[in-house]
Amino acid sequence: MSGPAESKIEIKGVKVYLHKKDPLTRSRILHIDIESPVLNRIIKDGESTYCAGKPGGVFIGLRSEMIKRAEEIVGKKAAKPPSSKL
Repeated sequence: MSGPAESKIEIKGVKVYLHKKDPLTRSRILHIDIESPVLNRIIKDGESTYCAGKPGGVFIGLRSEMIKRAEEIVGKKAAKPPSSKL
């Protein structure tokens, strides 16, 4: 599902880049960079996961250890009003 929903928590401050091939940054192929402190707490450096296109965006699946970390973040978030954002 694309767009807002009560069961979704918006992550503020996410930067998304289309990163071209560039020897100065050691980028060997065109790819997408998604940068966010919140996402780095869920998906640790070097971990891999599943990504697929969906209508209106992209779906990133999480492995069980990533889900546990995300649930900790959501648990802290649940104590705040539903309209607040990460």
